Amino acid sequence: MLTNEAAVLTKVVVSRPVKAFYEVGNVKQHNISELADREKALKQHDLLCESMCKFGAEVISVDELEGHPNSVFTKDCITVVPGGYVQLRMGLPTRAGEPDWMAAFLDQYGEPRVGCIEAPGTVEGGDVILAGKTAFVGLSSRTNIQGAVQLEKILAKYGIETRMANIPPLHLHIGGAMTLLSPDEVLCCAGVFPEGYFDGFKVIEIAGGDLISGNVIALGKREIISDAHNVVTNEALRLAGYTVHVLDLSEFVKGNGGPSCLMLSLERK
Repeated sequence: MLTNEAAVLTKVVVSRPVKAFYEVGNVKQHNISELADREKALKQHDLLCESMCKFGAEVISVDELEGHPNSVFTKDCITVVPGGYVQLRMGLPTRAGEPDWMAAFLDQYGEPRVGCIEAPGTVEGGDVILAGKTAFVGLSSRTNIQGAVQLEKILAKYGIETRMANIPPLHLHIGGAMTLLSPDEVLCCAGVFPEGYFDGFKVIEIAGGDLISGNVIALGKREIISDAHNVVTNEALRLAGYTVHVLDLSEFVKGNGGPSCLMLSLERK
């Protein structure tokens, strides 16, 4: 299971964008800025998966959900906790159905469900970052207070304290503005989080003028995957002693997603 999103990544779930990601009738309804180029997107996604495999992670692929272009962003519909997984409830109406899709896959895979977010609550996985006995949870356009409080109660069963923060519209989720890099260090965008929010953690702060400035994948052992256009972020991480593996994920940025949005961490050790 998963207790810390900076531990060594060992098992993830992805969804290769074969068809649905490009069949978007109304981009605004799906919160997609621009349609992706299919050939480029497939190559970029394959390279991301190859990179995670290279560092020892088992990459499990689930077929995308028909009619759901955002199902490529597997992080959002489920949150994995120490005892199993929590089925979430999406804040974007066009993503309704994705939690059932992923939950059905995880049930077949043998993962236990330990909770479910109920209406009127909404929580998307991009708004949840586990850091051992602390969970950073964003209150955003996708995650409301009713859902966050439900999640807080589930996490408390595992001795996890929830810290909530309001996320400004520039960042779709908290995961666009911060990443847990190592068990005691976070990357975050300046001016987003309240004073004291990261008490107990070291902080690498960046200017963060982009919706995914704070979004990278921590592989563990100070190894990071980051998008090529995050130049300022990547340099700050290198200066802090991290090894940054830069990938071009431009076709997914068009869908308003960053590297970590494309993978659901099932297991870290």
